[in-house]
Amino acid sequence: MPDVSTCLWYDGAAEEAARCYVGLVPGSAMGRVMRPAPGASALVVEFALAGVPYVGLNGGPEFRHSPAASITVMTPDQAGSDAVWHAHLRAGSTEGPCGWMTDRWGVSWQIYPRVMQELLFGPDPEANARAMACMRGQSRIDTAAIMAAAKGE
Repeated sequence: MPDVSTCLWYDGAAEEAARCYVGLVPGSAMGRVMRPAPGASALVVEFALAGVPYVGLNGGPEFRHSPAASITVMTPDQAGSDAVWHAHLRAGSTEGPCGWMTDRWGVSWQIYPRVMQELLFGPDPEANARAMACMRGQSRIDTAAIMAAAKGE
């Protein structure tokens, strides 16, 4: 079985971003840091977010991040999502719609509680649609409001 990880390209901030990220997501850790010479800035940084491996590469200014790819953080509950959301805000991320954020390096994130899977992919298509419509009006996910909408309240 091959090892798979996601490589994120940065313009000189891979190590700073990785250290920030592991502080935002519970169960995360820094890995190896490769420097081209002693005392030099990192070229490659390995890190894991909740056990999922990532690589940060300082490749230069040629490429930028976009919302076409995002890091998704599904938390156990609303409190977990709120904790990650507010930690992101303190770290300089900006809010977007539907549980999305963009960090200060331009990487997009989706942060939501596990119950959202049931609310959006449940057996009742009408309840799913009501939940989706409610979520579209939110920035930070509020599961109580989405649950009420799914029930038609």
